[in-house]
Amino acid sequence: MRQEVIVIGGGIAGLQCARELHQAGREVLVLERARGVGGRLATRRYEGQPIDFGPMFIHGQNPAFLKAVKGTEGVIFPSAWPRYLQGHGQPCQPNAFEGEEQRAILPAGLNAFAKDLAADLKVQLQTTVTQVTPDAEGFALTTEAGQTFLCRDLVVALALEETLALLATMPVQPELVGIQALLGMFASVPSLTLLAAYPREVPAPEWDILYPDQSASLQLISQDSRKRESPEFITLVIQGRPGWSAQRMALPNEVWAAELLKLAAEQVGAWVNQPLWTSPHRWRYARVDRGNELSRPILTTFDNGLRLGLAGDVFSPGGGVQAAWLSGSALAHRLLNEVRL
Repeated sequence: MRQEVIVIGGGIAGLQCARELHQAGREVLVLERARGVGGRLATRRYEGQPIDFGPMFIHGQNPAFLKAVKGTEGVIFPSAWPRYLQGHGQPCQPNAFEGEEQRAILPAGLNAFAKDLAADLKVQLQTTVTQVTPDAEGFALTTEAGQTFLCRDLVVALALEETLALLATMPVQPELVGIQALLGMFASVPSLTLLAAYPREVPAPEWDILYPDQSASLQLISQDSRKRESPEFITLVIQGRPGWSAQRMALPNEVWAAELLKLAAEQVGAWVNQPLWTSPHRWRYARVDRGNELSRPILTTFDNGLRLGLAGDVFSPGGGVQAAWLSGSALAHRLLNEVRL
């Protein structure tokens, strides 16, 4: 199955890159291993009520990025949420609350932004690429299910460690040695995350997000239901700190989830220990460690004219959704404007 361009990864970076290439008339196929697009911009539903469990809100100051966010149906932009913060713990993205930053939320869940980017794109879900082999004809991609795809231009828009793992499946190439060495200097950090739902009658606090003071365990507790108009349930999203999460990544879900719930109850109240429903999620690569970013995406051309592009939040300063979007956009511009050798 031959394509002009294949994008591996249906997160924000991959979708934005594919979208701009598609709008410029390029034939693009996005391969995504999950059941839906969005990557870490994730939303789950409990009896129809959305719960965001990756980023809690979208923020940024780049005009092009903010224009794209503003164009999403139903977006509340600019949004004051989170308006009420408690605690002085360290946010994942401290610049989110600086004066130039604008914030946005989506009543349908933040994942709606990713779905909007994916509109009109050819996306194949539940497709995991396990091997990439360049030859004279193009890149040959082999999937876990045994499918083979061919393309001349290949974009890899995965988490940093996933990108390195995929590059390692390729034969040793002079063009890749420096890239692999460079990316090996950076790292993502994990976050074990628990979603929990409660009856509306519980004594819910009056804050939107709690950043626990001096906690070595909890990164934040988001009262996600305060984003929603007339929510049926009180919903909390509890995120563990990177170091705490790394130490427990190999434990069974029920072990670390119970610990997170207990820690949250100590901060919020005993009612937290009695949820209607919980759902644990392992963010093995939650985000790039702050300050470990490159200034732009990578595009390399092989001797036979094949082009390999890399995008993601590590390829743009600042981290987060905006960095991922900007890296995908910048890579698309380079693919369209740089002459193939």
